Amino acid sequence: MSNLEISRAERLDIYVIKQYPNFSRSFAVRLIEEGKVIVNGEPQLKAGYKLRKDDQILVNYVEAEQEPIPEIELEVLYEDEDCVVINKPVGLLTHSKGLFNPEPTVSTWLRSRMSAMSGDRAGIVHRLDRATSGVMICAKKPEALGQLQKQFSLRKVKKSYIAVIEGEMAEPEAIIDMPIERNPKKPQTFRVGSNGKSAVTAYKTIKTGNGLSMLELKPTTGRTHQLRVHLENLGHPIYGDTFYAGKAADRLYLHAKSLEITLPNRQRKTFTVPTPEEFEKLFDD
Repeated sequence: MSNLEISRAERLDIYVIKQYPNFSRSFAVRLIEEGKVIVNGEPQLKAGYKLRKDDQILVNYVEAEQEPIPEIELEVLYEDEDCVVINKPVGLLTHSKGLFNPEPTVSTWLRSRMSAMSGDRAGIVHRLDRATSGVMICAKKPEALGQLQKQFSLRKVKKSYIAVIEGEMAEPEAIIDMPIERNPKKPQTFRVGSNGKSAVTAYKTIKTGNGLSMLELKPTTGRTHQLRVHLENLGHPIYGDTFYAGKAADRLYLHAKSLEITLPNRQRKTFTVPTPEEFEKLFDD
């Protein structure tokens, strides 16, 4: 039965995550939809069910033996005793989604390089979406993690992305300044909205052809899905971004090309990776 105090009108899936901190939200929702979360003696199949103070909750699950997580090799651009910089491939998660997701991630790869840190997100300074490739910096020590994350929060980091979009921008070079908020109709996505947080992206057109354009994007803020939302709102979604109205393709054509940051050893460095070949091939005659 439940052993945590229920907050007023708390969602069932949120309560389950609080009860079992190692669960991802998606796993909690799956348990609920499969009828494995019992409320007052009956399965409650709605993750958004609002709990009452006197509700009794039972979570029925068998903690299966974890499958071994496969080892992976990642391209290392730089490494010292404090941090490591990698070229993340497309398709790789930054960190685990929680229990029962035995797939390799940047975080699982990083564990063998860390000291004094543990957990699914240990050492993760910032994240790239699964579908985005490119430069990522990770910390190997708690002190380094704090120093690096602070630079992101204070906007001391310079980032550059390459994207292929549908169509051509009205201006070859401009600054997009549009606030971004979560989309209440589709909570896993975001949208431009007056009640959102400030989001600013500078762009420059590199080339056009075959109904597409290649852009260099420089965000000065770091909102979730910022580049994808900004471009979709302007009517030029990123090629392959079916999440935000883009045409289906073999991948999301978004790549983190460069990252400029001050390392824990106080050296200011810029790390750059080439634009993937498939980006260029889209513009072949």
